[in-house]
Amino acid sequence: MYSVNVRDHFMIAHSFRGDVFGPAQRLHGATYVVDVEFRRPALDADGVVVDIGRAHEALRAVLAELNFRNLDDDPAFAGRNTTTEFLARVVFDRVAARIAAGELGPHAGGLASLRVTLHESHVAWAAFEGPLAGG
Repeated sequence: MYSVNVRDHFMIAHSFRGDVFGPAQRLHGATYVVDVEFRRPALDADGVVVDIGRAHEALRAVLAELNFRNLDDDPAFAGRNTTTEFLARVVFDRVAARIAAGELGPHAGGLASLRVTLHESHVAWAAFEGPLAGG
């Protein structure tokens, strides 16, 4: 399996519900470094996994929808704890939708899977990975 990874970051504010979160129940900020790994079993006709420039543009666009937002105020997340794990899936779904819409080029439909990792710090991170419809 071949893979290409792109990286960016975003900053949010949020709070959590539930005693398990202790002081994180109060409003606080987080800065995430995000890695998205694109995977496919064979290189495309151009000899690449995916166009890195288009992959990075797609990631940047997805993160712009979240950056500098208080996620507690976003109706899309009403009633949800926007944990690192949850947000990894959100980023996965939104990048996958851009792939399906053709935003990563004509050969990106051959991508088999994605892995999205959100780094909370240098010692803690969470990820979501899964198959893509076209691959």
